[in-house]
Amino acid sequence: MSTPLSYFERMYAAEPDPWNFESRWYDNRKHALTVATLPRARYRSAFEPGCSLGVLTAELAQRCDALLASDLDPAAVAAARGALGGMAHVTVEHRAVPADWPAGTFDLVVVSELAYYLSEDDLAELVERATDALEPGGALLLCHWRHPVADYPSSGDAVHERFRSGPGLVPAVRHVEEDFVLDLLTAGPAPSPARREGLV
Repeated sequence: MSTPLSYFERMYAAEPDPWNFESRWYDNRKHALTVATLPRARYRSAFEPGCSLGVLTAELAQRCDALLASDLDPAAVAAARGALGGMAHVTVEHRAVPADWPAGTFDLVVVSELAYYLSEDDLAELVERATDALEPGGALLLCHWRHPVADYPSSGDAVHERFRSGPGLVPAVRHVEEDFVLDLLTAGPAPSPARREGLV
């Protein structure tokens, strides 16, 4: 069973920033590494499900022409809209993924600190929907906490292995630390940053 909405409602009711995304150096550094992993300077259209308060969203917005972010929890959606309201190219919606996946395709999908909340069946659907939504050569960026959490149906390492074993996805970057794992996968072969700029 995926983590229910009530779990997140309790978290946000007790503390507006329950994971201290806005104040913790660990998350500031992790978000910087996440965005630095992107191999292209700009993306046409990106989707970030599970955006929470929009802290990572604000960093991604600097690299995207259009960015759709979403969250399951209404309080998180309201907070993210407030934080990102000055960015006309960013849209924040209330969506429960994977069931409420948006229509269309993207050249960037970012799944950060989300997939381990999902049941086995929902995780399988998330992998399929994220893969199918990628344009040829598009990037799927994943980042998850690696330490065990009793409340989570899965672990960061396990969900990354599910994505990495998905058909049609090519591993491009992998960064592993004690605390988190970061993977960049592409929809089919994609040129490296150096090849894109004609250096090799």
